[in-house]
Amino acid sequence: MTDHNRQIVLASRPIGAPITDNFRLEQSSIPQPSEGEMLLRSVYLSLDPYMRGRMSDAKSYADPVQINEPMVGGTVCQVVESRHADFEQGEWVLAFTGWQDYGISNGEGLIKLGQNPTHPSYALGVMGMPGFTAYMGLLDIGQPKAGETIVVAAATGAVGSMVGQIGKLKGCRVIGVAGGEEKCQYAKEVLGFDDCIVHKADNFSQQLAEACTDGIDVYFENVGGKVFDAVMPLLNTGARIPLCGLISQYNATALPEGPDRMSMLMGQLLIKRIKMQGFIIFDDYAHRYHEFAADMTQWLSEGKIHYREHLVDGLENAPEAFIGLLEGKNFGKLVVQTNQPLL
Repeated sequence: MTDHNRQIVLASRPIGAPITDNFRLEQSSIPQPSEGEMLLRSVYLSLDPYMRGRMSDAKSYADPVQINEPMVGGTVCQVVESRHADFEQGEWVLAFTGWQDYGISNGEGLIKLGQNPTHPSYALGVMGMPGFTAYMGLLDIGQPKAGETIVVAAATGAVGSMVGQIGKLKGCRVIGVAGGEEKCQYAKEVLGFDDCIVHKADNFSQQLAEACTDGIDVYFENVGGKVFDAVMPLLNTGARIPLCGLISQYNATALPEGPDRMSMLMGQLLIKRIKMQGFIIFDDYAHRYHEFAADMTQWLSEGKIHYREHLVDGLENAPEAFIGLLEGKNFGKLVVQTNQPLL
């Protein structure tokens, strides 16, 4: 326990890729809870690609982080002091206190994790937003059928790794796209993908086509850019595209150079009757979390889902880790351990 609250605030808005100067580590007094509130102390902080969008003041589905305010983010916390009838000191909760040690909550939006959860950080990954995103995006929008071919970009990331494994559980052929040979080997040997292609390969498009001899029925979009360019001509009639993210575009300051391919895309959507749908997981599916939690808990208990965390130690290292996330340097779900658990 310390007598101050460390916070990483947004010092300036990035132009293109974020740099460490866009963040600043500050110290402030530990806030005090009022009646009906509690003081939370973070133990784990989730780092996710969507945070890049929140650093921009462009209009989006959520308000941007304000300059000199703490960065936003999901956290697993313990209750340090409670003046709330429904929460006890020492209890673990899933919260959204952001890039800081301490936060105040009135209980709204918190998910109880109990007094002694076995893997509390899992609430930020396989049992949290990434796992939920993969589950609903694939099953509700993608609607995979046994025997179909699924392609998922960022295949070993927090969302993509879950998409591929759920697809295999549903009887599909799964092709991953990842950033290196080690990640592709992991996708095939540990996650059970049928194949995995390195997107940095000079003949990436050719390799993808050879792996998808029957075309693509579901493409789970996490990346955009050249990966989607290679996917588009392989899409089958009636294909479905859950649009989760476009990480290749998050640092772009202008549209890519080259011919306008919008009419080509629209033509493909029309002629092949392709369904392409974006979604924001908790905005669109919060009421169905119980479906996901029941299935994922069972799959984990039966050893049918493999999960990998990329753990970074220390809140002060969050900016560098986040920059690396946007460059594909993480391997698995990126989590920062901000503090040691309370005794």
